[in-house]
Amino acid sequence: MRTCTFGGSSLANAAQLEKVRLIVEDDPRRRYIVVSAPGRDDNDGEKATDHLLNIATEGNHFREQRKDITPKQSFDSVMGTFARLIDESGIDGGDLLSDLKNDLNSTLDMNKRIDFMASRGEHYHAKLICRYFQKKGMHAQVMMPEDIGLIVSDDFSNAKVLPETYDNLKKLGKMDGIIVIPGYYGVTKGGDVAVFSRGGSDLTGGEVAYAINADVYENWTDTDGIYQVDPQFVNDARVIPRLTYKEIRLLSSKGFDVFHFDAMINCKKRNIPINIRNTNNPSAPGTLIVSERVPEETAVGIARLDNVAYIYLEKDGIGEVIGATKDVLDILKEHAVRTYHYPADKDDLAVLVDQNDLISKANIIREEIERALNPDVLEMIYNLSILSPVGIGMKHNPGILAQAAAALKDENINIEIVDQGPGQISFHFGIQSYYADAALRALYQSLIADAPASEQSVRHKKNE
Repeated sequence: MRTCTFGGSSLANAAQLEKVRLIVEDDPRRRYIVVSAPGRDDNDGEKATDHLLNIATEGNHFREQRKDITPKQSFDSVMGTFARLIDESGIDGGDLLSDLKNDLNSTLDMNKRIDFMASRGEHYHAKLICRYFQKKGMHAQVMMPEDIGLIVSDDFSNAKVLPETYDNLKKLGKMDGIIVIPGYYGVTKGGDVAVFSRGGSDLTGGEVAYAINADVYENWTDTDGIYQVDPQFVNDARVIPRLTYKEIRLLSSKGFDVFHFDAMINCKKRNIPINIRNTNNPSAPGTLIVSERVPEETAVGIARLDNVAYIYLEKDGIGEVIGATKDVLDILKEHAVRTYHYPADKDDLAVLVDQNDLISKANIIREEIERALNPDVLEMIYNLSILSPVGIGMKHNPGILAQAAAALKDENINIEIVDQGPGQISFHFGIQSYYADAALRALYQSLIADAPASEQSVRHKKNE
C-alpha cells in the first residue's frame, strides 16, 4: 500500500486534477490520497489558505504583509476558486459551494475560528476530488479527520497528533478502494478543528503512512525531487537520487523548503521510504528518503537560509555562566523570535535568529537582555545568510571544512560565523547576504560539481 500526498500546486485546476487522477489510477497500490487546498491559479497570486486566514482574521493576515486585500475580496476569491474547479471538472457541486459559504460565515472564538477557516480549503477540496474520481469511474470515498479519528492537541495553529490517533487510523487498512483524506488538520478531543503548522498536509500523509505501515510514502509536488542546491541560484544543479532521513532533516532545518520538517519522524520509525515526485513529470524517479545509504559523495546538498541576524554578547566569563544562554533564549522565546544556532566561547556568546522576527522587537529585547545579563557589549548584526553543506560522506573525508573555506577565500568572501554539527555530517557558514549568491556557487563548485564521486566512494570504503 502507498500513501500519496498531493500539494496545492498539483491541484490548482482541472488539468492538474486529471494528472493526479491518472497517477493514482496508474498504480493500484496508491490507495490513500492526502490532498492540500487548491494552489495558486493564473488569476490570483495568493494561496487559498492565505485567503481563508484573511477571512478569519478580518483582514489582518494580509494587512500584516502590507497587502491591500479585504476579507470580502478573500471570500470572493475562495468561493470563485471552488466554483471554477467544480465547473472545470464537470462534477455536481452545488451543495459543496453552499456548505462552504455557510462555513465561511460561521462565528467562533478567534483561535477556533482561525483554525476552522484555515482548514476549509483541504476539507472541501477532498470532497471535490473524491467526486471527480467517482465521476471518472474510480472506486473512491472521502474520509474526514473527524470520521477517522485523527485526534490532535488543542494547540491551535500548531496542533500535534495524539497517540490514540494511530489505533484509529489502522482502520483505514480495512477499507476498500481509494481513500481521499484532507490534509493539514485534525480534531481535538472537544471536537474542535485544529490545524498543524503550514505545510501540514505533508504531516497528515506521514501519519497515515505510519499508521497503516505503508510500503512507500509518495509526496507529489511540482519539482522532480530535491536538488543539490536551489536551481534558481545554480542552473546545473541536479536532483539528489537518495537521502537519509538525517540529511533531509538537516537540509530542511536550514532552508530546504520542500517537505514538512516533522512529516518524516514516524516514517523513520518504521523505515518507510519517502519518495518526492513531480506531478507534472511522473516518469521521473524523484528523490528517495531512506534510513541508510552508501555515500558516493561528500556533500550531497547545500542549504541556504536567508534573512538571518545574530545577537552578540561580550562579558568576562559569560560563556561559562550556567544558564546565560538559556536566559537569552527564554527572552527570545517570550517574544516569538525563532532561533537557529547559539555558539558560545569563554567571554562571549551569540544567538542566530530569524531577522524578520527580530526587527520589530529589537529594542525591547535589547533592554531585557541588558537587564538580565548586563553585558559589556551587545550588538545585533543583520543581513546574514547561512550556507549549510550536508552529507553523511563528510564524516569519512577529512579537510572538507577547510576545502569549503578555501573556496570562499578564493572569491574574497569573508566568513562571519562557522559552526560544525556534532554529527560531523554538516557545517554552517554565516556570511553577509550580499555575497550569498557567489558563495553558494563557489561551495557548490568545490564540494559537489568538482568532487570526483568515485574517488570519494573509494576513500569511504577504506575508512570503513
